[in-house]
Amino acid sequence: MSYRVLFIGGSLNQTTQMHQIAQHLMGECECYFTPYYADGLIDWLARRGWLDFTILGGRFRRATLEYLHQHQLPIDERGQLHPYDLVVTCQDLLVPRNIRGRKIVLVQEGMTDPEGLLFYGVKYLGLPRWIASTAATGLSDAYTVFCVASEGYRQLFLRKGVRAEKLRVTGIPNFDNCEQYRHNDFPYHGYVLVATSDSRETLRYENRAAFLQYAARVAKGRPILVKLHPNERVERAAREVYHWLPGAVVFSSGNTNHMIANCEVLIARYSSVVYVGLALGKEVHSAFNLELLRQLLPWQNGGRSAEYIAEVCWDLLRERPVRTFFPPPSMPPQLPRRQFHPRKRVMHT
Repeated sequence: MSYRVLFIGGSLNQTTQMHQIAQHLMGECECYFTPYYADGLIDWLARRGWLDFTILGGRFRRATLEYLHQHQLPIDERGQLHPYDLVVTCQDLLVPRNIRGRKIVLVQEGMTDPEGLLFYGVKYLGLPRWIASTAATGLSDAYTVFCVASEGYRQLFLRKGVRAEKLRVTGIPNFDNCEQYRHNDFPYHGYVLVATSDSRETLRYENRAAFLQYAARVAKGRPILVKLHPNERVERAAREVYHWLPGAVVFSSGNTNHMIANCEVLIARYSSVVYVGLALGKEVHSAFNLELLRQLLPWQNGGRSAEYIAEVCWDLLRERPVRTFFPPPSMPPQLPRRQFHPRKRVMHT
């Protein structure tokens, strides 16, 4: 019997995760792919470009479609061509009508946002999940199984109210084999790497001047490389870097993981890249509590997470009890580091 499975992408990170999972199902399943999509007013706004700063449009949608075409993957925009036996997605902030009631595997995409007032408004007042961004991941309860990065994240989602029977720790693709990034041809070594965020592009506050000044203090004269977030306004971000970090080398593209592997120190705010730094034993500075990050660190299982998630898919397709997976035998040691406090203000004279 042949099964049909729909994979919903989003950012390039989400889309590549979907592809890796699908590779373990192809041949026995008909696998189709679509960019992230919505219904109703949200869809109306997305089609008119008002939500291009989100995974519903703009460069995120273009990058997803480019990736799908480049890898010659079957595309079914919005999942309209076929009925599906299973849907796999990296986000449940919006659950389109045409997949509700179907078997859904939700896959954690990476780090989730802090739980602020909007998160509690979603949880206790019934506000739309999307207003809390990824802090509200998992709160839809519309999925059958939620595959998460580590036991630490399982505990985090339990505290948020996710049902225990729906959670499976599998690790997550793109963050489960960081050791491989040491083998690269990036020409620089021994620098302080500053990874910026797209907070401002996604309508969140960021004091970029404070962040860059903090990076300068950490560097203490050491060479600085700055990797801009792919969703940032490059000209503005580069201008700020050159003002606050004279002499820094700025990259608007390139393999961030390779840059992390070759650095001595990684400085970021709210970014999943800190997990790569922690897994590789780098000195890491983050807006998050680093002890918490070490507890949340995705399983380093040699790149088997996509295979494990595919096994969850098979259990659902064949109507078997969903299996439990066991952690890898060891995790890399970590060292305590200082934490960046993003709310500190800069005094201008």
